[in-house]
Amino acid sequence: MKALFSTPLWSSAFRPFYFLGALYAPLLVIAWLALHLGLAGDPLLAVPLQFRHGHEFIFGFSAAIIIGIVLTALPSWAGTEEIRGGRLFLLVALWLGGRIAFWAAPWLPPPLPALIDCLLFPAVAAMVAPQLLRVRNRLYLLLLPILAALFAANLLYHRGMATADYLQTWQGLRLALFAIIVLYVLKGGVLAPVFTGNALRERGRGDIAPHNMTLEIAALGALLLLAGLELAGAAAVWTGAGALACALLQAWRTARWQGWRVADVPLLLVMHLGFGWLVLAFALKAAADLGGLVPPAAWLHAFTVGSLGMMMLGLMTRVSLRHTGRPLRLPRAMLAAFVLMFGAALLRLAAAVHDFGSGAIVLAAGLWAASFLLYFAVFGKMLLQPSAPRAAPAA
Repeated sequence: MKALFSTPLWSSAFRPFYFLGALYAPLLVIAWLALHLGLAGDPLLAVPLQFRHGHEFIFGFSAAIIIGIVLTALPSWAGTEEIRGGRLFLLVALWLGGRIAFWAAPWLPPPLPALIDCLLFPAVAAMVAPQLLRVRNRLYLLLLPILAALFAANLLYHRGMATADYLQTWQGLRLALFAIIVLYVLKGGVLAPVFTGNALRERGRGDIAPHNMTLEIAALGALLLLAGLELAGAAAVWTGAGALACALLQAWRTARWQGWRVADVPLLLVMHLGFGWLVLAFALKAAADLGGLVPPAAWLHAFTVGSLGMMMLGLMTRVSLRHTGRPLRLPRAMLAAFVLMFGAALLRLAAAVHDFGSGAIVLAAGLWAASFLLYFAVFGKMLLQPSAPRAAPAA
């Protein structure tokens, strides 16, 4: 067993979680298509498709990528201990167990699938909490309530499904979505400007605007307010106003990072495009709630496919190159993956706004899956192999 855990796969969280997450993405699309076309068995069709799809996008696919990103970043940024070996194996086993339990739920005793599926986030919190409590920068502790919110959201989802209370099920999915957006704003809002500033200085192009803590607090506060209003079922005029405030503050925040000045650096451009999609998502929600100008679900597709998809691909590529000892040179296949993801987001949003029909939705799902298949083709083997030796620094 010790020899197993000493293999490269268990040396850092990004390796198994990126591997499984990128592999699960196309499988999830295939499963969705089978259910959508009525090719699956009756027990699987008992759960409304939008709930099954939403749960596995958030707690299956997204959970794998997010855990891989967070647990890999903490040792570098917060100075915490790397979670590897047996502990990492346990987290991966819990993720896999959750996926098996979710799809096998019709044939398992009722409490068992929910119990297995809800273990992952408490386990992650139990591993990182003691370390974060010792970190000097207390802002890293914000990760703990986000993990708690994701755990509570999964409990709500399963409780709603068990009692056929689909309003509660949808509430669980919305809580999870807002928890991810908060993490996105906090973590992405650190990585994007830092990486951009580094690139600008390296190229002799100056620097970005200095950090504005007042703006950061205001942007986070507006997001938390919007989440609270949405989850409390507030009137559309209030949620629309909250979404508009989020759009304006995130647009101001993103503009200060001057992403257009690194448009020739695809690994950075894709991160700024992700934040551009985030601003658009909030603007679409404001347009839907304040004037009914677009369908209510349009903002969800702008965030999940456009914003989250672009940022995930960008960070997965950067982390996979950097943490396997390779230079930050973008493989051509990943440039194609970025283009496919952007196209998937445009097509999915257009299908939602203009009602292009199921054909456009299926095509958008195929483009989304293809982008992660390209990542898997480029990095899958690399994630299983030892890191490349780093070049010795020049004398």
